[in-house]
Amino acid sequence: MSASLPRQAAPPDRPHRTAETPRHKVRRRVLTLLIIGLLIGMPARYLVIAANLSRDSGKDKEAKYSATGLTPGWPSKVQIRLYQVPVPRPADDIASYETNNWKTSRLYVQFRTNDAGLDSFLQTMGARREQLKKGDIAIGTRDQKVSGWHFTGPGRWWGLTHEQKNPAPTQDVIVNLADPKNPMVYVVSRTVP
Repeated sequence: MSASLPRQAAPPDRPHRTAETPRHKVRRRVLTLLIIGLLIGMPARYLVIAANLSRDSGKDKEAKYSATGLTPGWPSKVQIRLYQVPVPRPADDIASYETNNWKTSRLYVQFRTNDAGLDSFLQTMGARREQLKKGDIAIGTRDQKVSGWHFTGPGRWWGLTHEQKNPAPTQDVIVNLADPKNPMVYVVSRTVP
Protein backbone atom coordinates (compact mmCIF):
# COMPACT_ATOMS: atom_id res chain seq x y z
CA MET A 1 0.00 0.00 0.00
CA SER A 2 1.30 3.24 -0.89
CA ALA A 3 1.12 6.16 1.35
CA SER A 4 -0.28 9.30 -0.03
CA LEU A 5 0.66 12.67 1.09
CA PRO A 6 -1.97 14.77 2.62
CA ARG A 7 -3.32 17.32 0.37
CA GLN A 8 -2.22 20.81 1.02
CA ALA A 9 -4.77 23.53 1.02
CA ALA A 10 -4.56 26.16 -1.63
CA PRO A 11 -3.11 29.46 -0.52
CA PRO A 12 -5.76 31.94 0.53
CA ASP A 13 -6.95 34.20 -2.17
CA ARG A 14 -5.20 37.48 -2.12
CA PRO A 15 -7.12 40.43 -3.30
CA HIS A 16 -6.18 41.09 -6.80
CA ARG A 17 -4.23 44.25 -7.06
CA THR A 18 -4.79 46.17 -10.16
CA ALA A 19 -2.16 48.36 -11.57
CA GLU A 20 -2.63 52.02 -10.65
CA THR A 21 -3.62 54.21 -13.45
CA PRO A 22 -1.51 57.30 -14.10
CA ARG A 23 -4.48 59.41 -13.09
CA HIS A 24 -4.56 57.84 -9.60
CA LYS A 25 -0.79 58.29 -9.20
CA VAL A 26 -1.07 61.98 -10.02
CA ARG A 27 -4.02 62.41 -7.64
CA ARG A 28 -2.15 60.68 -4.80
CA ARG A 29 0.99 62.77 -5.38
CA VAL A 30 -1.04 65.99 -5.43
CA LEU A 31 -2.80 64.99 -2.21
CA THR A 32 0.54 64.11 -0.57
CA LEU A 33 2.09 67.42 -1.64
CA LEU A 34 -0.98 69.31 -0.39
CA ILE A 35 -0.77 67.66 3.03
CA ILE A 36 2.98 68.30 3.29
CA GLY A 37 2.45 71.89 2.19
CA LEU A 38 -0.21 72.42 4.84
CA LEU A 39 1.85 70.77 7.58
CA ILE A 40 4.87 72.94 6.80
CA GLY A 41 3.30 76.05 5.29
CA MET A 42 0.69 76.90 7.91
CA PRO A 43 3.06 76.99 10.92
CA ALA A 44 5.61 78.87 8.82
CA ARG A 45 2.94 81.43 7.87
CA TYR A 46 2.07 81.98 11.51
CA LEU A 47 5.75 82.39 12.40
CA VAL A 48 6.12 85.07 9.72
CA ILE A 49 3.00 86.89 10.97
CA ALA A 50 4.22 86.74 14.59
CA ALA A 51 7.67 88.00 13.58
CA ASN A 52 6.14 90.94 11.70
CA LEU A 53 3.91 91.84 14.64
CA SER A 54 6.84 91.66 17.02
CA ARG A 55 8.98 93.84 14.76
CA ASP A 56 6.20 96.41 14.40
CA SER A 57 5.72 96.45 18.17
CA GLY A 58 9.45 97.03 18.64
CA LYS A 59 9.35 99.93 16.18
CA ASP A 60 6.44 101.49 18.07
CA LYS A 61 8.29 101.17 21.38
CA GLU A 62 11.47 102.55 19.84
CA ALA A 63 9.59 105.57 18.48
CA LYS A 64 7.89 106.10 21.84
CA TYR A 65 11.10 105.95 23.84
CA SER A 66 13.23 107.90 21.39
CA ALA A 67 10.83 110.84 21.48
CA THR A 68 12.20 113.88 23.22
CA GLY A 69 10.24 116.15 25.45
CA LEU A 70 6.95 115.74 27.18
CA THR A 71 4.06 113.68 25.90
CA PRO A 72 0.54 114.88 26.72
CA GLY A 73 -1.32 112.63 29.13
CA TRP A 74 -1.07 111.07 32.55
CA PRO A 75 2.01 109.11 33.57
CA SER A 76 1.30 105.40 34.06
CA LYS A 77 0.25 104.10 37.46
CA VAL A 78 3.58 102.29 37.75
CA GLN A 79 5.48 105.52 37.05
CA ILE A 80 3.39 107.44 39.57
CA ARG A 81 4.06 104.80 42.23
CA LEU A 82 7.77 104.31 41.40
CA TYR A 83 8.64 108.02 41.18
CA GLN A 84 6.13 109.07 43.86
CA VAL A 85 4.55 111.82 41.78
CA PRO A 86 0.89 111.79 42.89
CA VAL A 87 -0.81 113.96 40.26
CA PRO A 88 -3.91 115.32 42.03
CA ARG A 89 -7.44 115.49 40.79
CA PRO A 90 -8.58 117.80 39.38
CA ALA A 91 -5.65 118.44 37.05
CA ASP A 92 -5.25 119.40 33.42
CA ASP A 93 -2.48 120.38 31.02
CA ILE A 94 -0.84 117.09 32.10
CA ALA A 95 2.27 115.82 30.34
CA SER A 96 5.09 113.47 31.26
CA TYR A 97 8.36 112.05 30.01
CA GLU A 98 10.64 109.34 31.42
CA THR A 99 14.35 108.85 30.85
CA ASN A 100 16.46 105.91 31.96
CA ASN A 101 20.15 105.16 31.89
CA TRP A 102 22.58 103.07 33.91
CA LYS A 103 23.10 105.88 36.42
CA THR A 104 19.73 107.59 37.01
CA SER A 105 16.09 107.28 35.99
CA ARG A 106 13.94 110.42 35.81
CA LEU A 107 10.28 111.20 35.39
CA TYR A 108 9.31 114.68 34.24
CA VAL A 109 5.70 115.66 34.97
CA GLN A 110 3.77 118.88 34.57
CA PHE A 111 0.16 119.67 35.43
CA ARG A 112 -2.15 122.50 36.36
CA THR A 113 -4.41 122.08 39.36
CA ASN A 114 -6.32 124.19 41.84
CA ASP A 115 -5.24 125.51 45.24
CA ALA A 116 -6.48 122.41 47.11
CA GLY A 117 -4.90 120.13 44.48
CA LEU A 118 -1.49 121.74 45.06
CA ASP A 119 -1.77 121.20 48.81
CA SER A 120 -2.89 117.60 48.26
CA PHE A 121 0.00 116.94 45.85
CA LEU A 122 2.63 118.33 48.21
CA GLN A 123 1.18 116.53 51.23
CA THR A 124 0.96 113.16 49.45
CA MET A 125 4.54 113.61 48.22
CA GLY A 126 5.64 114.25 51.82
CA ALA A 127 6.17 118.03 51.63
CA ARG A 128 4.27 121.14 52.69
CA ARG A 129 3.45 124.41 50.94
CA GLU A 130 5.52 126.28 53.54
CA GLN A 131 8.62 124.54 52.16
CA LEU A 132 8.23 126.27 48.78
CA LYS A 133 10.76 129.10 48.46
CA LYS A 134 10.03 132.11 46.28
CA GLY A 135 12.40 132.39 43.32
CA ASP A 136 13.93 128.93 43.94
CA ILE A 137 14.47 127.32 40.54
CA ALA A 138 14.88 123.80 41.91
CA ILE A 139 14.94 122.13 38.47
CA GLY A 140 18.43 122.31 36.99
CA THR A 141 19.51 123.46 33.53
CA ARG A 142 20.06 119.90 32.26
CA ASP A 143 16.54 118.84 33.23
CA GLN A 144 15.10 122.03 31.72
CA LYS A 145 16.77 121.17 28.40
CA VAL A 146 15.49 117.59 28.46
CA SER A 147 11.92 118.62 29.32
CA GLY A 148 11.79 121.80 27.26
CA TRP A 149 10.80 123.86 30.31
CA HIS A 150 12.14 127.41 30.70
CA PHE A 151 11.82 129.22 34.01
CA THR A 152 13.48 132.46 32.95
CA GLY A 153 10.46 134.52 31.91
CA PRO A 154 8.10 136.36 34.18
CA GLY A 155 6.31 134.21 36.66
CA ARG A 156 5.91 133.71 40.30
CA TRP A 157 8.26 130.74 40.61
CA TRP A 158 8.31 128.87 43.90
CA GLY A 159 10.47 125.78 44.33
CA LEU A 160 11.62 123.02 46.61
CA THR A 161 13.74 119.92 46.54
CA HIS A 162 12.24 116.99 48.41
CA GLU A 163 15.17 114.70 49.19
CA GLN A 164 14.60 111.17 50.42
CA LYS A 165 16.84 108.27 51.38
CA ASN A 166 17.55 105.69 48.64
CA PRO A 167 15.74 103.85 47.15
CA ALA A 168 13.01 106.49 47.43
CA PRO A 169 13.18 109.15 44.71
CA THR A 170 14.21 112.77 45.12
CA GLN A 171 11.80 115.32 43.62
CA ASP A 172 12.58 118.80 42.38
CA VAL A 173 9.39 120.87 42.22
CA ILE A 174 8.66 124.29 40.73
CA VAL A 175 5.25 125.90 41.06
CA ASN A 176 4.14 128.88 38.98
CA LEU A 177 1.76 130.86 41.18
CA ALA A 178 1.07 133.63 38.65
CA ASP A 179 -2.55 132.43 38.87
CA PRO A 180 -2.85 131.36 42.54
CA LYS A 181 -6.20 129.66 41.91
CA ASN A 182 -4.70 127.52 39.13
CA PRO A 183 -1.03 126.84 39.93
CA MET A 184 1.11 125.15 37.28
CA VAL A 185 3.37 122.45 38.75
CA TYR A 186 6.61 121.08 37.27
CA VAL A 187 8.26 118.03 38.82
CA VAL A 188 11.43 116.07 38.14
CA SER A 189 11.59 112.89 40.18
CA ARG A 190 14.80 110.89 40.01
CA THR A 191 15.82 107.49 41.30
CA VAL A 192 19.19 105.83 41.42
CA PRO A 193 19.01 102.16 40.41
